[in-house]
Amino acid sequence: MTEDTQARIAEAVNGNEVLLFMKGSPLFPQCGFSSRAIAILDHLGVEYGSVDVLQDQAIRQGIKQFSDWPTIPQLYVKGEFVGGSDIMMEMYETGELAELLQKAGVAQKAA
Repeated sequence: MTEDTQARIAEAVNGNEVLLFMKGSPLFPQCGFSSRAIAILDHLGVEYGSVDVLQDQAIRQGIKQFSDWPTIPQLYVKGEFVGGSDIMMEMYETGELAELLQKAGVAQKAA
């Protein structure tokens, strides 16, 4: 992975309180896992950014190295890698994800 790709990923991760690297967009997720991740974040009512890895092959490969995690989607909160959709689902079901977001002081979407 090039330093440029690494820098772009780091900039995106650090530029958003909550960031989801996904396939597609929040309005048009391109895989079931990305769709589930979006549903969880929307249900929790937090503001989040997203990066469509299908639009940029360098980012699609680079994010896997950046996090040392082989699959997409990938969730970051305050610059920290949280996990993929399975981990998000587990954390959501136990209430851990809501707690993590609350402790991080993440902005809620305006009602």
